[in-house]
Amino acid sequence: MSGWLAYVRTNARFLCAGVLLTFLSSFGQTFFISVFAGAIRSDFGLNHGQWGGVYLVGTMAAALVMIWGGGLADRIRVQLLGALVLVLLAGACLFMAVNTVVWLLPLGIFALRFAGQGMTSHLAEVATARWFLGTRGRALAIAGLGFALGHAVLPIAVVEGLQRFEWRMLWGAAALVVVAGLPVLFWLLSQERVPQSTLETPQSLGMRGQHWTRHACLHHWLFWMMVPALLGPAAFNTVYFFHQVHFSAIKGWSHLGLVAQFPLYMGVSILAMLGFGWAQDRWGTARILPFYQLPMGVAFLCFAWAEDLAWNLVGMVAMAITHGGNATLLPAFWAEFYGTRFLGAIKAFAAAVVVLGSALGPGISGVLIDSGIGLETQYLGAVVYFLGASALVLVGVRLARPLLPVAGGAR
Repeated sequence: MSGWLAYVRTNARFLCAGVLLTFLSSFGQTFFISVFAGAIRSDFGLNHGQWGGVYLVGTMAAALVMIWGGGLADRIRVQLLGALVLVLLAGACLFMAVNTVVWLLPLGIFALRFAGQGMTSHLAEVATARWFLGTRGRALAIAGLGFALGHAVLPIAVVEGLQRFEWRMLWGAAALVVVAGLPVLFWLLSQERVPQSTLETPQSLGMRGQHWTRHACLHHWLFWMMVPALLGPAAFNTVYFFHQVHFSAIKGWSHLGLVAQFPLYMGVSILAMLGFGWAQDRWGTARILPFYQLPMGVAFLCFAWAEDLAWNLVGMVAMAITHGGNATLLPAFWAEFYGTRFLGAIKAFAAAVVVLGSALGPGISGVLIDSGIGLETQYLGAVVYFLGASALVLVGVRLARPLLPVAGGAR
């Protein structure tokens, strides 16, 4: 424990910058937006399929723009780019507060998803992966605590707030929180760390001892073997949180009772992030990556069969384990296997795939619900999906591991 405290103290500014960015990304994440689903559908007269369609259009547009926008992390300092992204995110929250036109709703979703889930979290992960080499896993785990904090605090705050305030006022409050984060980010990065990726060290190189460009990465088989693993957690995690109001209704549970379990989700996510970060630094990403999504399959089995909130809680614990691994292992994977010089561009495409998954999940799920295929049936399908995706990663990583430099391949 003393080693962790000393590590945090030494690198406090840069770790806190990562935590701040990942926390503020919450305002563009599905778990936050979906708490407003009932109010938004009621105000705009949308059914489940139409609301899912709005979310699909806005999020897919965000995924496409992420391919370009994410590459800016290779060319613009974190302090400046972070500030620009937060201004956009604050504007998106304010737009949600004032917009009353249904056909403009996809624009608001696009801005939230691009600036929040897309750029803010992308920037935090890319910067942290570059700033730290030998302790990359530990640093990413700590930076990812902002995700867990947002999951724990914000849904309960919104559900409570909706009982006292009009839902648009809460989006205005979200904009103020994001704006308040701007001067904090400037102060934390007033003396920005020199990215260690500029050093030609074996640790910063990827497979075959190279810094891979995005073009080379997209023409390599390992990337496409990873795509199902990128899509799955994004799609099904989004479906769970997006339809949380509907899910609690079909199970006969109170919505407040469901979101009251989110703090435990946060706690387990934190432990999982720290645990995966430690394991990644000790054994390398390749040994752990093929197995971290298996708890997600257990989670959706519990969700499908749960008859009371106790079993839902078991599912949330299992889902939190995979969430912790997702926040720590995937950013480390891109740096470890493809190098860090073009990490922003490579991870931007991967982030676009993740955002695409989060778009397809609610869109397809909403249509299936309206077609009579319920969430519980869909969740059983998710179990099969995660087993297949994990098997594909296992094969891909085992084939690619011998291509790593000696420092990575030996672990």
